[in-house]
Amino acid sequence: KLTGPQAAMVPVVDILINCAGIYRELSLAQTDEAAYDTLFATNVKGLFFLTRALEPYLRSGGSIVNVASDAGLSGNYGCAAYCASKGAVVALTRAWALDFAPRLRVNCVCPGDVDTPLVERQLVEAAGSYTKEQMGEVYPLGRIGRAQEVAHVICAVASSLNSFMTGAIIPVDGGLTAK
Repeated sequence: KLTGPQAAMVPVVDILINCAGIYRELSLAQTDEAAYDTLFATNVKGLFFLTRALEPYLRSGGSIVNVASDAGLSGNYGCAAYCASKGAVVALTRAWALDFAPRLRVNCVCPGDVDTPLVERQLVEAAGSYTKEQMGEVYPLGRIGRAQEVAHVICAVASSLNSFMTGAIIPVDGGLTAK
């Protein structure tokens, strides 16, 4: 523990948003150990160890918001390892909500497909087998999401105005998981 002038130099973090991820459409047979390790290293391990490193600097009353995926809630075709990695983020959120209470709040936002470079890369890898419009057809709202729609929810969840919310798993998926 630092005291004196050194203590004033220690950073204080109010909000940690864990929003890093990669997506791969790979069947079980196509998922080799390297692909599995890459998915889990980015989607779970990075989030875990960043939180571990920053947790001592989060001020009491602070907020952690993890970003998972609708696929971590209900699964999806042809991407079991991705679904498992995002399901792990959901489970970590629930565990940390208990571990860090009452000092910190920990919640999770689970977007569906969002019009970002990740989706553009997914479409390229799909080699024309489907379009963005076809992706949107599976959502009750008839389209994929926009980044600012997810960002708005993250900001609301992280806000101190939601000081009684912890352990919540919030889908932002155009109604997909309501089906």
